[in-house]
Amino acid sequence: MNSHVFLIGFIIYALAMIWLGWYVSRHQKNGDDFLLGGRSLPMFLTLGSTVATMVGTGSSMGAVGFGYSNGWAGMLYGVGGAVGILLVAWWFAPVRKLRFMTMSEELSYYTGASHLIKNIVGLLIFIASIGWLGAHILGGSMYLAWATGIDLTVAKIIIALAFAIYVIIGGYSAVVWTDTIQALILFFGFILMAILAVVHVGGWSAIEQSMDPRAMSLFAVDKLGVIPALSLAMVIGVGVLATPSYRQRIYSGKDVPSVRRSFVYTGVLYLFFSVLPAIIGMAAFTMNPNLENSNYAFLFATSFLPAILGLVVLIAGLSATMSSASSDAIAAVAIMMRDLYTLVTGRMPPAHRAITLSRWMLVVVIGLALVFALTSNDIISYITKMISMLMSGLFVCSILGRFWLRFNWQGALAALFSGMAVSAAVLMHEGWLAYWGNPCIPSVLGSLTLAVVVTLVTPASKLSREASLALITRERENQPENAATSESIVVSRDAG
Repeated sequence: MNSHVFLIGFIIYALAMIWLGWYVSRHQKNGDDFLLGGRSLPMFLTLGSTVATMVGTGSSMGAVGFGYSNGWAGMLYGVGGAVGILLVAWWFAPVRKLRFMTMSEELSYYTGASHLIKNIVGLLIFIASIGWLGAHILGGSMYLAWATGIDLTVAKIIIALAFAIYVIIGGYSAVVWTDTIQALILFFGFILMAILAVVHVGGWSAIEQSMDPRAMSLFAVDKLGVIPALSLAMVIGVGVLATPSYRQRIYSGKDVPSVRRSFVYTGVLYLFFSVLPAIIGMAAFTMNPNLENSNYAFLFATSFLPAILGLVVLIAGLSATMSSASSDAIAAVAIMMRDLYTLVTGRMPPAHRAITLSRWMLVVVIGLALVFALTSNDIISYITKMISMLMSGLFVCSILGRFWLRFNWQGALAALFSGMAVSAAVLMHEGWLAYWGNPCIPSVLGSLTLAVVVTLVTPASKLSREASLALITRERENQPENAATSESIVVSRDAG
């Protein structure tokens, strides 16, 4: 494709997203409007935004690259993500009634309104959000650099600026509307790409002849091994269950039924989508089995397309990365406003300055993520290592806190740090890493075991769940003690 054609198309696309972001956010009045869309998003926006966020950098460039190297193993990312979002729908949609603003509030609620857990989790989630955002900037920049021939570092800066502008202008409303439009584009683009790629290489029989027969087994377990295959699917599922941007969808949804339906529909669509990256990756291998970097498999597979179709497919790829990036950016800013700001100042930001502060914090968040992105060029290893290190403990805390009333802040602390310790140990031991594929399974098991033991040998939380919710609500809304109590107790009893 002519690089000038793509660059012009990308500029038009970015300007359209910026205009849409401005248009849908003209009537924002407070921080809840900017960061949570006024907590009244209809199901179709929650669905569109969740689908677009899930079909992100890993599901597009990363999964295609994995399919290029390992055949049907490219589906594992989608299968793990689909299971993860379905479990989120079943287990966590009811917390919408509790009106949390961030995931750290939720985990604090599970541990007797512990400020220590809220602050530590806030910091960890902030780092995780920056990590996800950096991965999306990295993926988008690879698309842009390939299509235009510009330097990869310059492409990273352009991608960061492109989505930063519409998110800073429009906040969460801009994110969900642009995500919904991008979801339609990326589904159309990936379906088109998969069909045309198979036709171009001479049909499915040509792909079967070129691929390693072991890679053509179910999820390529004959090539990867059962444990590494399970580990890859699990690390993605754990990431979905513990990633703050998906919790943001719950907190901002209109009600529990609309959130749950949108997540179930997302899981089904995502399971269907998981087939496409694997097919595209295998078709790219059939075209050229000697690519130095498998992350470029999707981009290589676009090289045979006519200019217009190539533009549509590449814009679809960019939609996947930018939609996920914008979601993680706004989730990180919600954490900064609710958790980090209060950690430093002791109270929530003034209402009249909430939107302005949020915009400045978006600049900081995207800038930090850009720095992270400049240090790595391998998407799958970047994501799996980051999830295992930071999110295994968060996952364990979420599950135990949601279903075990005895869970306390000591158990949560043990879960968080043991998960990181086990992940670090596996990453530093080549034999263990080769056996497991990534540290997720041992880190989750280690985190779960220590969390249960520590919880059982330490005192139970002094505050009930009702009192914990009242305290969290009062702190968030800067209310006097009796103002939040009655409503919080009612919704807490309803959320089980």
